[in-house]
Amino acid sequence: MSRNLKIAAIVVGALIVIVLIIPLFIDANSFRPELESKLSAALGRPVKVGNLSLSIFSGAVGADDISIADDTAFSNTAFVQAKSLKVGVELLPLIFSKALNVTDLTLNQPQINLVRSQNGEKWNFSSLGNQSSAPASPTTQPASGSPNLSVDKLNVKDGRVTVSRAGSSDKPRVYDKVDITVTKFSFTNSFPFKMTADLPAGGTLKVDGSAGPINAGNAALTPLQAKVTVHGMNLAASGFIDPASGIAGIADFDGTVSSDGHDLKTSATLNADKLQVVQKGAPSGRPLQLKYSVTHDLAKEVGTLTEGDVTAGKAVAHLSGTYDSHGTTTTVNLKLDGQSMPVDDLEAVLPAVGVILPPKSQLKGGTLAVDFTVAGPVDKLVETGTIRMQNSALAGFSLGSKMSAISALGGKGAGEKDTTIQNFSANVHAAPEGTRADNIDLAVPSLGTVTGAGTVSPIDALDFKMKADAIPFLIQGTTSDPKFVPDVKAMAGSVLNGALGGTKTGAKSPLNGVSGLLGKKPK
Repeated sequence: MSRNLKIAAIVVGALIVIVLIIPLFIDANSFRPELESKLSAALGRPVKVGNLSLSIFSGAVGADDISIADDTAFSNTAFVQAKSLKVGVELLPLIFSKALNVTDLTLNQPQINLVRSQNGEKWNFSSLGNQSSAPASPTTQPASGSPNLSVDKLNVKDGRVTVSRAGSSDKPRVYDKVDITVTKFSFTNSFPFKMTADLPAGGTLKVDGSAGPINAGNAALTPLQAKVTVHGMNLAASGFIDPASGIAGIADFDGTVSSDGHDLKTSATLNADKLQVVQKGAPSGRPLQLKYSVTHDLAKEVGTLTEGDVTAGKAVAHLSGTYDSHGTTTTVNLKLDGQSMPVDDLEAVLPAVGVILPPKSQLKGGTLAVDFTVAGPVDKLVETGTIRMQNSALAGFSLGSKMSAISALGGKGAGEKDTTIQNFSANVHAAPEGTRADNIDLAVPSLGTVTGAGTVSPIDALDFKMKADAIPFLIQGTTSDPKFVPDVKAMAGSVLNGALGGTKTGAKSPLNGVSGLLGKKPK
C-alpha cells in the first residue's frame, strides 16, 4: 500500500510540474492573430486584443484589453472597449495541436457605445456580423456566408452602455453595471440570454429571453422573445420615452417583448408615481397605471397602440392610436376617451396634464368625461376635444365672491365658501401657443348659467369673455389667481343697440345690466 501511495504521489507531482512548465513552452501571443481573425470575421469588423496569457488550471487565454471597431458610417472610434477578455479554450487541442477552439468568452468592464442614426432608421450595431454589402431587409435571413462561430457561453460583466443619437445635442444616456449571459451562442440559431443593468438616473432593468438567429443584413432586426422587468425607472432620463414629450416620473414596468424581425409586439403594465404628462405640468399627486399593447414596425419605425387603459383609482380612460418615431422627433396621432370618471380620483392628477386650480381649492364629487385627439410632434402636441363635468364642486373657491364686483348680479353666491357645479362643458383646443375654450356652458345654482369663450396663454394668463344672467364680464389674471371684472365695452354696446333699436314687447331691457352696476333701476 505504501509503495502504491508513493507511485501515486510521484505521478501527481509530475502532472503538477507538467502543468506548471507547459505555459513556458506555449507562447499564448502566438494565437493572437488567429483569435483576432476569428473575432473579426464573426463580427464583420476589425477586432484588436492586447497581450495574451495562458492559464492551464482554468483552461483560458486572457487578454489585457480588447477593442471592436465601430461602423465607419457612424464613427472611427471603438464600438466596444473592454478592460480584459477571457477566452475559454479546449486544452488538449491547444497543447498537442496548437489549435484554438473557443468554448466561452467573457468581457470584463466593457464600454459599449450604441448610436442611432439621425433619421432613426439604423443603429451602429445593425451591421454586426454582416458579411456583405447588401442592403438590410426585415426579411433577410442569415446567408450561407454568415460567420460560422458558436460559443457555449458568452458573458459581459460590469459593463457600461452609452446610448446616443447622431447629430443630436441631447445628453447621452448611460446604463451602468450591465451584466449579460448568453448560452449556446450562434449566429445561425436561437440562443437564450439574460441581462441586468442600472438605468440612467436610478432604477434597474432585467431582461430574460431568447434571440436569434442573427439577421445577416441588419442585426437590429434579429428575432427576439423576452420578459422585461423594470423598477424605479426615471421616465425622462430612461431613453424609452422621447424626452421632447415632457413626460416625467418614476415608473415600474412589467411586460413582454416579441419580435419576428419585422414587427415587434409589446404588452405591459406600467405603474407611474409623480407622473407628469405635458411640459408645463407638475407631478401627479397620486399614482397612475397604464396597461397597453403596441405593435411596432421595425423597418418603418412606426407603431400602433392597440390597447391602452389609463387608470387613476376608479377612473379609467382609454388611449389608442399610432406613432412615428423614424424622424428626429416622434409624432403621434392618438385618441383619449374617458366617460363617467370619478372626479375625486382625478383631482390629484390634474397638475400632471397642466391644469392649475386656484390656491387652496379642490374639486370634489361628481363625474368627468373627456373625448380628445392628441396629434403632432411630441414637443408640439395639439389636443382637441370636449370636456364635461357634472354634479361637482370647487371646494375652497367662491365664484360668487370673486364676482362681487359685478354688482349687477346682485351679490349672488357671495356668501358661499364653495362653488357648486351642476354642469360644465366646453370645446378645448390646446397647442404650444396656448389653449382656447369655446362653447363654455357652466351651470352654477347660485349664479345661473354662465357661458362664453376665451384663451389661456402659455404663461397661464387668462382672457375670457363671459356672460352670467345676460350680464357680460371678463375673466383676466392667471389660472391660479383669476380676476372677474365687468365687460363695460360689451355693456355699452348693448345699451347703444337698445337705444337705437328699442326692445320688443316683453323682452328684457338692455339697460338692466348697466343700471344694476349703477345701483339704479331703468325707467
